[in-house]
Order: sequence, then structure tokens, then C-alpha cells
Amino acid sequence: MRAVITVIGRDVVGILAEVSGKCSELNVNIAEVTQSVLQDMFCMIMLVDMDKCSIPLADFSDIMKKLGEKHGLSIHVMHGDVFDSMYHV
Repeated sequence: MRAVITVIGRDVVGILAEVSGKCSELNVNIAEVTQSVLQDMFCMIMLVDMDKCSIPLADFSDIMKKLGEKHGLSIHVMHGDVFDSMYHV
């Protein structure tokens, strides 16, 4: 199963390391990453493979949300099928 992770917040050192480290810890494989810094705002979208994740998607989403709150970021995880149906034209 694929999921999409979005990360938005003030640009600080280590955001990518924090998010990718948590993914690695929970056996979530990062397939694609795009990121940019707009003035001082950090924006990142990750496409991840959840097939070997050690916990359910809902729990992973909660963990990522809390990680974001800890660092002053908004981190949102969405099931890939939901993302596809929302943005399919």
C-alpha cells in the first residue's frame, strides 16, 4: 500500500532526517521525495510504501502528527488510494 506524507513548517536543520528516520524505524520505505523551501517555509511531499510497516496506517499517521507537533511542523499522512481519488482529474 502506498501513502503520501506532507510536511509543512518553518525551515530548520534536520526535518528530512527526522521524518525519514521515523519512516525507517517503522519499516516504511520512501519511494519518492520532493521538497522546497519557500522563503523560510519548508514544504515536502513523500510517496512511501507501507507494505512492510510494523504498525497500522492510522497509528503511523498519529506518530507522524505527534512528530510534527514536537518540531512545530504540520505532518499529514494519507492513504495513497484516497490521495489518488481526491486528485484524479
